[in-house]
Amino acid sequence: MEALIAAPVTFTATAAAELNRLAAEQPAGKFLRVGAKGGGCSGLSYVLEFDEKKENDELFEIAGITCIMEKSHGMYLYGMQVDWDNGLNNRGFTFSNPNASKTCGCGTSFAV
Repeated sequence: MEALIAAPVTFTATAAAELNRLAAEQPAGKFLRVGAKGGGCSGLSYVLEFDEKKENDELFEIAGITCIMEKSHGMYLYGMQVDWDNGLNNRGFTFSNPNASKTCGCGTSFAV
């Protein structure tokens, strides 16, 4: 395996626990992809899914989870914190991104 880079994002303890639970259910060769893609009500949407490593991906590790991110996404996501909310009204991952100039009400899309 190639060398890991310093993690550009962080996970809270609750996010790490949920992601470790999900990672244990994945087949070999799948890594947690952290990224962004075009779309959403603010222009870009967050990506947090299990995927195979691609040519332009960098590897990093957070809380024992090997993650991948397309190299070009780092400038949009550097310093972002991912949290897991398991409340009655809200359930899911939330993103606190210091690079976002605005975010939508649902919290899954942003603009830079």
